[in-house]
Amino acid sequence: MSGLFDRLNKTQKSAASLALMAEAAHLLNSSIEYEEVLNNVLKLLTQAVNAEGAMVYRYDESCQELRGRFFFGDNAPKRLVFKKGQGFVGWVAEHHKPIISNDPVNDDRYCEFDKTESFDMKTILCYPLKLRGKFFGVIEALNARGGLFDQTDLDTFEILSDQIALAIHNARLYRLARRQALETETLFKVNHDIMSSLHLDEVLYNILEALANIVDFDAGGVFLIDEESSDVESITSIGYDKLLAPDLRLKIGQGIVGDVATKGTAEIINDVSEDKRYINSRPETKSEIVIPIKLEDKMVGILNLESDEQNIFTNKDRDILTTFASQAALAIERARMHKFMLDQKKLEAQLSIARTIQKTFLPKAVPQMKDFDIWGMNIPSGEVGGDYYDFISIVDNQIGIAIADVSGKGIPAALIMASYRASLIAEIRNNYAIRTICRKVNNLLCESLEPENFVTSIYGVLDTKNSIFTFSNCGHNPGLLLRSNDSVEELMEGGIILGIRPDSRYEERPIYINSGDILCLFTDGVTEAEDKTGDQFETERMLDILKNNRELPARKIGEKMINSVKAFAHRDFTMDDLTLIIIKRN
Repeated sequence: MSGLFDRLNKTQKSAASLALMAEAAHLLNSSIEYEEVLNNVLKLLTQAVNAEGAMVYRYDESCQELRGRFFFGDNAPKRLVFKKGQGFVGWVAEHHKPIISNDPVNDDRYCEFDKTESFDMKTILCYPLKLRGKFFGVIEALNARGGLFDQTDLDTFEILSDQIALAIHNARLYRLARRQALETETLFKVNHDIMSSLHLDEVLYNILEALANIVDFDAGGVFLIDEESSDVESITSIGYDKLLAPDLRLKIGQGIVGDVATKGTAEIINDVSEDKRYINSRPETKSEIVIPIKLEDKMVGILNLESDEQNIFTNKDRDILTTFASQAALAIERARMHKFMLDQKKLEAQLSIARTIQKTFLPKAVPQMKDFDIWGMNIPSGEVGGDYYDFISIVDNQIGIAIADVSGKGIPAALIMASYRASLIAEIRNNYAIRTICRKVNNLLCESLEPENFVTSIYGVLDTKNSIFTFSNCGHNPGLLLRSNDSVEELMEGGIILGIRPDSRYEERPIYINSGDILCLFTDGVTEAEDKTGDQFETERMLDILKNNRELPARKIGEKMINSVKAFAHRDFTMDDLTLIIIKRN
């Protein structure tokens, strides 16, 4: 294709343009794999203008950087990064205009970032890429084999630019979709792996091993916070030279790890040599990502990953590691709690600690939603229980509402409940449909629970703007919807209990909540309370309380329900965990 447009008449040029576009389309559509598409683009560019090398830069709007791949002969691609305004590429990105420079070294736009190893830049051609009118990136050709770049080469780039931008965009979308599916699958496996042990050392080792399946790094460590001494203590690490590394036990606030422990926010350091906080425990390190491990508002520890390349970690890495860290926090706390309990002689002390942790999983306050009065309460039968309820903020005017009951009692039930909660919240953050959330949580529980353990639950989303509650019932006691005309609907649609059969399917159902309607969700601790004759409280008594007190606020209705259950139950009856949610549309 070299010299394609040289000395051609108008008809010949039109035919040559069509031939070029046809050949470009064939090459660019030969693969959807991102790496192959980039290599095909680079090959096309060098051939189209008879250049020694070519580069493609994609613009990352989040950090306002242009990231490029270098192609020369059989050499592997090389990553380069430019800011807007830096060098020829940065100038094109800033002005959205092409450049031909046949004496680049003496060009005012030339800078040190344009220098490439083992490559003598003699001539350069840069052209902006746009996609649907928006700046997308830059294509660049280096060193015209014919001597100089000219207007013909610029016309060639103009012909190819739209096809190149679209091909890269489609390949990137495909890669992102495939990566997201792989990340979700990996997170399921990772959560299972790190939750498979209650021994702290083993949990920390599993965390580091699992991280290798999520992001690329050359060295890393899991740092735990010692609350008594305010130390950041490295418990498990890989990739550090023990002879060269200093003591990694730091005070909170020292180094990047210590600073993240103090602030509680993740950080990406693209070049550690420019960060004064970096403690050089590994000379090869060029970039670093540090993620806090938090359980609610409590700082549990830090994930620290280091790479031998600059600019290697992305905002996507930060987001997925943050999700991973929430799972790791629960695994660490479970292991810590287990270790603590093994060291205690008194069961009362063990249960007290467990209850303290469990309380952090329950809502600290009821949500304030327009036109809706919402209330909830959990009363465990012992120091710890297997019931759970939550109000989970999703977006404006939408709130997730969950209630669940775990088989068994005590510490084992509390741990299962914690695992269910962590899985549920992780899947809600992925913005899946309710039926999909239930299916994925069920699969995870099937992997981690013993056959005799299971969870029943109702999870739904209350849309206060449209007054619609969409739910799925996973083998739980049917919720009661008392209409303003005293008719009753039961919330039964969904599927089987969670944790007993993998790949179970769940359905979801939307219901409209009218003014004056009352929705009541509950666990079997309410309906199965027994009097001295063995009669149970059952739903008919619940409905009578709802009907006779419908004018009261949700909190008052709930309190009357709980007081009635306690008064009904015989003093010798062992109460089960009792959980109740009242939702009333004003």
